[in-house]
Amino acid sequence: MLLVVARVGRAHGLKGEATVELRTDDPDSRLAVGAKLFTEPDQGLVTIARARFHSGTMLLTFEGFEDRTQVERLRNTLLLAEVDIDAPGEDEDDFHDYQLIDARVELEDGTHVGIIREVLHLPAQDTLAIMREGLDELLIPFVRELVPVVDTKARRVVITPPVGMMEA
Repeated sequence: MLLVVARVGRAHGLKGEATVELRTDDPDSRLAVGAKLFTEPDQGLVTIARARFHSGTMLLTFEGFEDRTQVERLRNTLLLAEVDIDAPGEDEDDFHDYQLIDARVELEDGTHVGIIREVLHLPAQDTLAIMREGLDELLIPFVRELVPVVDTKARRVVITPPVGMMEA
């Protein structure tokens, strides 16, 4: 299955490097030199020629993109890798975004809260964006203390938000 592993950001320097926003927990293997990635919107396969971190930001160089102008054409392009989704994760708390999107969200007592609309990959931690009928969107940090149960087979997530967090 094709999964998004990064989004190309702005060009960095003059020699065809681009910043990337990581969307994978395994950049060393998914974004390794020589990796061939699909693009969305489709701009054909791209091959990673060089990968490095600079001040906490991943920088990639792609074969055939020799300068800043060329790599700027990839800005905001999603990079997708072929991933074996049935392979076991490193721990039981490894989830792919697609396993969480549209899952039912409820409280511990079974009260329906809403549906997961998106998984936001923020610097501090991942956050679940929950769509609630007739109410504002609810953002819940995706940490065990607040999200103790994730049942991907039943498409169900249980949350334990602190007092006041769910008020519209």
